Amino acid sequence: MPFTFIKATDNDRAYLLSLRKLTMVEHLERSGQFLSEEEHLFRLNDDYDLSHLITHDRQVVGTLKFREGDKQIEILQLQIHPDFQGKGLGQQVLEQVISSANPKDVELTVLKVNRALNLYKRLGFVIYGEDQFEFFMRKVAGAR
Repeated sequence: MPFTFIKATDNDRAYLLSLRKLTMVEHLERSGQFLSEEEHLFRLNDDYDLSHLITHDRQVVGTLKFREGDKQIEILQLQIHPDFQGKGLGQQVLEQVISSANPKDVELTVLKVNRALNLYKRLGFVIYGEDQFEFFMRKVAGAR
């Protein structure tokens, strides 16, 4: 069953902030980034209008924040709620995005310490740059 991406509203902010902390704090802190509540809110609110709730089997299972351009889709955030992790949902969401993006490339960033890096590599994303904390990755349209 495909996933549905529902545009987030102001009423979803509390859930998305909680989800962000549940899914990101561990990775951020392992990378040496200790964010305050205000910093989490700033990151949540940055391009908030691009945030979507991911639904599957009529349940909200996470969030996907993305920007669509002429030649690529940029995934700014993908978070699956811990209650639904380990079931392949993150991979399935990415596969759906990749499939619907064709013929556009898909780009994302991943913290260097995040185990999702392996998933992205398996799906054909390649590293094209990096900064102190993150790898910049791209899946070229049509590439395996």
